[in-house]
Amino acid sequence: MTLLYIVAATLLGGLLSVVIAASLTLTMLSRVVKGLVSLSAGVLLGTALLHVLPEAFESQATPQALFGTLLGGLLFFWLLEKVELYRHAHHHEGDGHDHHHHFDAQQAGRGGLSVLVGDGIHNFCDGIIIAAAFLADSGLGVVTALAIVAHEIPQEAGDYIVLLNAGFSRRKALFYNALSGLAAVAGGVVGYFLVGPWEAALPYLLVAASSSFIYVAVADLLPQLQQRLSWRQTLVQVFWLGAGLGLVLLARAALESHAH
Repeated sequence: MTLLYIVAATLLGGLLSVVIAASLTLTMLSRVVKGLVSLSAGVLLGTALLHVLPEAFESQATPQALFGTLLGGLLFFWLLEKVELYRHAHHHEGDGHDHHHHFDAQQAGRGGLSVLVGDGIHNFCDGIIIAAAFLADSGLGVVTALAIVAHEIPQEAGDYIVLLNAGFSRRKALFYNALSGLAAVAGGVVGYFLVGPWEAALPYLLVAASSSFIYVAVADLLPQLQQRLSWRQTLVQVFWLGAGLGLVLLARAALESHAH
């Protein structure tokens, strides 16, 4: 039954975000991505710091070993991103970043393969993270899967915009994004069979999952929100960030009340 939950969650996380991105127009995507970036930052930080890490620290593992894993995870994802194998950018032309004209065309044309490979590896890692969370606790698995879905929507939307600006047809961009999304299912299945027999490794995998969430939020999402904005725009950002944290707390509370 746990494997079924893992497959369902990874399938949802891998494909729902792609479908949502594909169903919106470019103008609408450009508008909603900014709000979704704030929302997903709140969801990722809330999930990592309020749920996944506390679950790991309730184990028999020593705090020193778990903090060492957290440090190692942050450095690992930083190195993966440096070699373009852990891509999670949400940039697109007209997003307010200082990119030259046809930046996206060059990104998807010259580095299109690395973009897709990076997305596939990122999604595969997400699948393993979801599997580890479900094996630790089904409620934690659901919250973790929701956090990944919340993050994947702006990521896939950004990738979709890049591919469309590079001249890909909607069908082709959707196909490649969906294909990379299916890597999450493969990661979930692999994670179930590899992690299951090694129960003692679960706390460390949960900390590694947290390091992924924290790295994406701190290295990619929050810097995008560090622009000089009006008070009104800043309040909107704070609202969506708080909404992300609120969603995590509500989801966990609802699951705990259902369990009782």
